[in-house]
Amino acid sequence: MTDVPTTRRRGRGRRPAAEVRASVLAAAGRLLLREGLRAVTFDRVAKEAGSSKVTLYKWWPSPGALAAEAYFAQSEPILEFPNTGDVRADLIAQLTAFVRWLTRDGAAKPVSELIGAAQMDADLARAWAEHYARPRRELARERLKVAQAQGQLRADADLDVIVDQLWGACYHRLLVLKVPFDETLVPRLVDLALHGAAAEQ
Repeated sequence: MTDVPTTRRRGRGRRPAAEVRASVLAAAGRLLLREGLRAVTFDRVAKEAGSSKVTLYKWWPSPGALAAEAYFAQSEPILEFPNTGDVRADLIAQLTAFVRWLTRDGAAKPVSELIGAAQMDADLARAWAEHYARPRRELARERLKVAQAQGQLRADADLDVIVDQLWGACYHRLLVLKVPFDETLVPRLVDLALHGAAAEQ
């Protein structure tokens, strides 16, 4: 006699919410990086993730907001901020990863589209700021604060300006000047930004 399984298989709608959310963000991230912002619609993401479109409407106010959060989820493991004790080396490592993410890994187009669309889409703008821009900025500021406490930067160094100089230069080239750039730019950016903030000898 064949044993009958006693454990019922969960239906698709019974998956834990965290699992469904992660699946949706991964699907949206794949579409965003592969095809751009226009591909991130609730219809396509729901099909790609094997989820309900109603669930997406429940969790995100717009496809743009979903795309912004998906971008953060995709970029987070790539853009980790190291702390080796050498602030120059850590800034170069992180900024190099960021530039490669843009120029080699295909993120330049979706980043440009997300920032452009955010000027007209309040939900996207809020999601971009809350899930990506402000947290990324704070990671950089925290690393610089540690360097400041260790005497690698002057006590009165303006950390926000240093962040603006480093990452702002990349965004300016990408979004405004629209000129090619690569990771060879990074050491020069870091050295110039830190020159005025170096601890007095």
